[in-house]
Amino acid sequence: MTDTSGNRKVDGYLKKLKTWQEESTKLREIIRDFDLPEDMKWMHPCYMLDGKNIVLIHGFKEYVAILFFKGALLKDTHGILVQQTENVQAERQLRFTSLKQIVEQEAMIKAYIQQAIEVEQAGLQVEMKKLPNIAFLRNFNSNSMRILLSELHLKH
Repeated sequence: MTDTSGNRKVDGYLKKLKTWQEESTKLREIIRDFDLPEDMKWMHPCYMLDGKNIVLIHGFKEYVAILFFKGALLKDTHGILVQQTENVQAERQLRFTSLKQIVEQEAMIKAYIQQAIEVEQAGLQVEMKKLPNIAFLRNFNSNSMRILLSELHLKH
């Protein structure tokens, strides 16, 4: 395992957590066994390989999770990877609701992390599909934004 002196920003993040502090700390400990550089990205602890994002720890109201950036490419032998919504193409989560669950599943968590590292080392990419809602965003220009904001302003 790596030394206990981690990234100061991640240390501060974990100390300030009001929920999932023990669970997030344990997940960090597990991930750090792989000697991946850690930093804060999107306000959450993120672990990288050669500058590429591999896994991120994040807490929600009902659970804490580790997010695999290329999770769609992992072999989900245990059937536990979660696709957050139908429009999420690449990322997958492992979700936890207790420290006990994380401790009991530590070997399995490590296997998924190892797999994620191997996917990155192999240079594999998730083939992204075009989503129908994106056409709407392409046509949404600054004039459309002004109209929308003025409509919202009129209603309030």
